[in-house]
Amino acid sequence: MTASNTSAGAGPEYPEDREDSTNREDREDREYIVGAPHAHVDAQVDPLAGLRSADDPPWDVYLTGTVFLDIIFTGLGSAPVRGTESWARGMGSSPGGVANMATALARLGLRTSLAAAFGDDHYGDYCWDALEQGEGIDLSPSGTVPGWHSPVTVSMAYEGERTMVSHGHEPPPEAVFLQEGVPECRPRARAAVASLTPGRRSPWIAQAAGEGTRIFGDVGWDDTGAWDLAGLSDLEHCEAFLPNAEEAMRYTGTDCPRAAAHALTAFVPLAVVTLGSEGAYAVDRRTGESAEVPAIAVEALDPTGAGDVFVAGFVTGTLAGWPLADRLAFAGLTAALSVQEFGGSLSAPGWSEIAAWWRRVQSVEGQDPAALRRYAFLEGLVPEASVEPWPRRRAVPTIGFRRPA
Repeated sequence: MTASNTSAGAGPEYPEDREDSTNREDREDREYIVGAPHAHVDAQVDPLAGLRSADDPPWDVYLTGTVFLDIIFTGLGSAPVRGTESWARGMGSSPGGVANMATALARLGLRTSLAAAFGDDHYGDYCWDALEQGEGIDLSPSGTVPGWHSPVTVSMAYEGERTMVSHGHEPPPEAVFLQEGVPECRPRARAAVASLTPGRRSPWIAQAAGEGTRIFGDVGWDDTGAWDLAGLSDLEHCEAFLPNAEEAMRYTGTDCPRAAAHALTAFVPLAVVTLGSEGAYAVDRRTGESAEVPAIAVEALDPTGAGDVFVAGFVTGTLAGWPLADRLAFAGLTAALSVQEFGGSLSAPGWSEIAAWWRRVQSVEGQDPAALRRYAFLEGLVPEASVEPWPRRRAVPTIGFRRPA
């Protein structure tokens, strides 16, 4: 997972869990320097509306991977201490893993298809319903695996960081079959986001690239310690590669993330390196263009999945044909908005939240005019009014409350 390009800050204090509407209202009174959403509504905006034609693939983005159930604790004063009990002020549950990016893409208006194996339990049912019914994600390439329970991650957020503990059983062959994106299950799409694994090829990536799908490569920490770009064999099929600063420097043997981005363009046309609290930097070998956009300063409630949201924002801007700097700014904005909600997937912002942020930030005194101009491209994109009522789903403390009789 790539790192968030939002600055870490102390999490806001909530006396109760997030389903309490008073907490949501209290947060609307806060002001940020190029800040955060204040309206929890969503609108259907199609960022590719002007580009669509009858010959388009049925889907904008294809993904494959593992869906986790995420259980998130926030409001911890410090890291848990051995031999003691810690109480969290907030808790939320939501689909996680590849669901983070799938939800972020769908909420930005991209037609998203996901190939994943779901556990044969209540957690799996909840995640399937949240993605298909709640977000409109195509799960036709996915399936439920009998007798396999859903992988679970517990995430604890404190001091602007998080610690995670995960549990899951080795996926059975039918789960691996679903998640490898086999040709007969994989729908055609404009783009795909591929998680690259050192030392292993995923055949679907080469097949999709050969069909004209634009591949965006993501990567995680190399547990082998080799940090060998040659080991990322599927990188040759990627249009863009989006590591964080530490990953980029280790893979290129450089001591500067910006130098690492330039070095990566020897292997991939477009390198995007997230710089944590400094923002993000990108280099496009095809045009010779580079761009850097600073991070938006926010108070982070939960950074889970912010890197996935960043990638989703960048993919959206790329498919829409925006300038490189606008893509970086939009990706950083969506990530910044996401860290102010619980959970990786259900924290992703929609267009009405982006619109609410844009209107509010213009009304805050003391804003840097140059910083506002950086986001002026939003003016022609965001909806003037909400066309879909709230609520979009958010992470909830308890799954499966019994309905009143």
